[in-house]
Amino acid sequence: MSLALMNAVLMYCRPGFEKECAAEMQDKANELGAFGFAKTKGNSGYVLFQCHQDGDADLIARKVPFNQLVFARQLIVVQSHVVDMPIDDRISAIIAQASEMPICGHLMVETADTSEAKELSKFCRKFTVPLRQAMRKQQKLLPDEVENRPTMHLMLTSNDNGYLGYSYSYNHSPNPMGILRLKFPNAAPSRSTLKLEEAFLTFIPENKREKRLTSGLKAVDLGASPGGWTYQLVRRGMMVTAIDNGPMAESLMETGQVKHRMDDGFKYTPSRKNIHWLVCDMIEKPIKVANLMAWWIVEGYCEEAIFNLKLPMKRRYDEMRQCFAVIEQVLKEHEVKYQMQAKHLYHDREEITVHIQNLNVGQQRVK
Repeated sequence: MSLALMNAVLMYCRPGFEKECAAEMQDKANELGAFGFAKTKGNSGYVLFQCHQDGDADLIARKVPFNQLVFARQLIVVQSHVVDMPIDDRISAIIAQASEMPICGHLMVETADTSEAKELSKFCRKFTVPLRQAMRKQQKLLPDEVENRPTMHLMLTSNDNGYLGYSYSYNHSPNPMGILRLKFPNAAPSRSTLKLEEAFLTFIPENKREKRLTSGLKAVDLGASPGGWTYQLVRRGMMVTAIDNGPMAESLMETGQVKHRMDDGFKYTPSRKNIHWLVCDMIEKPIKVANLMAWWIVEGYCEEAIFNLKLPMKRRYDEMRQCFAVIEQVLKEHEVKYQMQAKHLYHDREEITVHIQNLNVGQQRVK
């Protein structure tokens, strides 16, 4: 058995997006003054960012806002790389390296989100219970689960190798593997519905959902056909204007909550400024969508927008940054107060999902 102390940050990501995840962390770490380099392996589903200076991995985990990371699904300080663990006594190998770990309130035993790693998932579930008991005896885990303490992570890369570390409860994903698992609703007309549901749960704080996702709000869905995203709005009791030259699912039209307009999403202009939600999942160049969304916000047509940017395979990160720069420049020029978040969601593929809240519209309505 070999034990190696590390000063690194571990991030899970969608397989195939390791370079984008690494580039983003490189930029964020440089801004913080925590210099290092990323280690990536294509389609591995994770990235290691090795820091040069002691303590910088912990600094990154505390100071780089997790909700500002687009491609990372989790943000973990790696305490050690545990390799060549004896198959008949992995727990002793892990405990031997846990002395420098903080006292944690929760344990996650995980793998990367790859077909190969998923074979370990069943073992991870079984191994969690004895490892939890052992860590509690070592007083590295509290007797009961506590949410406001660091979370201990063991990420296995094979039966006898893994990374031991921790994440901060206020700056991580609370979901195992950083994945929000959702069940596809049979009544939805397409699987794309899960993207908007995940976006709502990711971007809107739980204590704000009752107000911002409530029945009676007006919404517009650009490029709506056949209605995967419209379904999420309808099921929350919203009144939806669906814009698309294609057909909408009859089940949605029968609700009486949907008005279908046969029109081009890039040409449609609402007649009134009473829309809370604008959603858009059109297949178009990302910079074109970014400009359209910025225009809707500047004009005050909507209070909140969720949209997808389809990224080109060879320059995903650069394209994303260019789109963000366009949005930020337009909104700044028109003195719009706003909040913007973006995430490469679990149910996304070659796109990222962006949320913008128009704070100017909210202030006007309060007045």
